[in-house]
Order: sequence, then C-alpha cells, then structure tokens
Amino acid sequence: MAAANEGHEKAAQLINDLQDISFTKVGLIIACTWLSIMLAHKIFPYLAEKGPSQLRLYLLGAVPVIRLLLLVVALLWLIPIVFNITFQNFLVIFGAASVAIGFAFKDYVSSLIAGVVAIFERPYRPGDWIEIDGNYGEVRAVGMRAVEVCTLDDNIVYIPHEKIWQHNISNSNDGARTLMCVASFYLHPAHDAQSVSQALQEVALTSAYLDYHKPVRVTLAETAWGTHYKLRAYPFDMRDQSSFISDLTLRGKLAIAEAGGKESTVPAAAITPS
Repeated sequence: MAAANEGHEKAAQLINDLQDISFTKVGLIIACTWLSIMLAHKIFPYLAEKGPSQLRLYLLGAVPVIRLLLLVVALLWLIPIVFNITFQNFLVIFGAASVAIGFAFKDYVSSLIAGVVAIFERPYRPGDWIEIDGNYGEVRAVGMRAVEVCTLDDNIVYIPHEKIWQHNISNSNDGARTLMCVASFYLHPAHDAQSVSQALQEVALTSAYLDYHKPVRVTLAETAWGTHYKLRAYPFDMRDQSSFISDLTLRGKLAIAEAGGKESTVPAAAITPS
C-alpha cells in the first residue's frame, strides 16, 4: 500500500526533484539556442545583401522561421529534463496549454468565424473598393483570416475579418464596375451660384476619365464658412478615381475663377469626408 501511494505521488509530481535536474544541461541548451538565433540574425541578412537579389526576400523570410524552429526544438528538449512526464501530468500540462493557446488565439478564431460570415453576407469581394477602420483601397483577395486591400498609395494592407464585428464597412461600388467620386469646393457666399454650377457641370462632362453612362451632379449647401459645392461623377475605370478627382479639382478651381467665384478659407477641422 505504501509503495502504491509513493508511486501515485511520484506520478502526480509535475516537476522533477532539483537534484534530478541537470542545470548544466539546461544552461547549455539555452545558451546554444540563443547563440544559434543570434547567428541566424547575423548570417542570413548578410547573405541576403551579398547574394543574388532573387534570393534576398527568401533569406530574410527564413530568419523568423529558423528562430521559431530553434525555440520549439529547445522547448521539446527541456521539457523532459525539467518536468516529470507521466500520463497524468501530460493531461495537466495539456489542459493548461489548451487554455493558454485558446486565450492567445481567440482573436484568430474570431477572424476565422468572421471570415465565414463574410463569405455568405459578402460585405466585400475581390474588386470592391472598401474602407475599414481608416484603410481605403481595392480588395485584392479575401482569405479565411483577413482581407487583402491595396490602397491608393499602392500599399498592401491585411485587415482581419473580425473588424466587421467592431467597425462599419464602407463599400464604394459593391460589385459594380464603377463608383462615385466627389470633388469639394468652398466658395464665398457672394457669387452667381447658377453660373458656378454650370461651370462645374461642364468640367465633369469634359473630363477624359468620365464614364458618360453615369449621371453628373452638382450639389451645394450653405455652411458657416461659405457655400459648399460637391461635384459628383463616375470615372470610367475605378482605378483612375484619384486622377479623376485631381482633374475635377484642378479644372474646377479654374472654372470657378472664370465664373467669378472666390474660394473661402475653411478650417481643416471643419472639413468632413464627402
């Protein structure tokens, strides 16, 4: 009976006795792992700079992979030295690790679930121009975890799907082949509104980027800083929207000046997105 109790207590012991742990071996494993990681951080970037340009990205990308592999190998090597591995202890460690991993990956799992929802609800799809959490651009791909967006500055942004739980999604074209562009103008109230509206209408109709199958509209509203004009039109190619707005703005300013209008000074904080 005493032997059975002793065996049970030994099995329940999670960490080995201190006299059974080889601290020298533990120290060597940690030191070798740290040294290997440092060498990888030095050697691979050096080879990337000195080697063929085609291999540069692959060599730089190998550094975090090698670091992760070295840490995993070191961890698997240290566990039997420090811990008393039995079936009972394995269940304890596995349970604790499952809770920790579940907590660490809760955002990842949330993004996966949101990705499934996005597939069915289709708030965005490849080719759409969307804005999420201040990031505006064209959807290049919709993955299981994130949506890949290419901004107007040609930057690639990966936005986790879980953003659909927290932020509104602005979809500029929603599957259509074009989208509305808006050029804003602020004028001093003392002007001929009819002449300015007609001048802005002609500016849009004579733009090389205009999609003539879509309507052109000029709207205006009085604000505390003057008359706010919005010139709304559609480009033939959605990728030309930035050039289209610049063209409308540049020629619109000239047309307003020729029509006798005078631009009003507007505080930056008062300007809201169109």
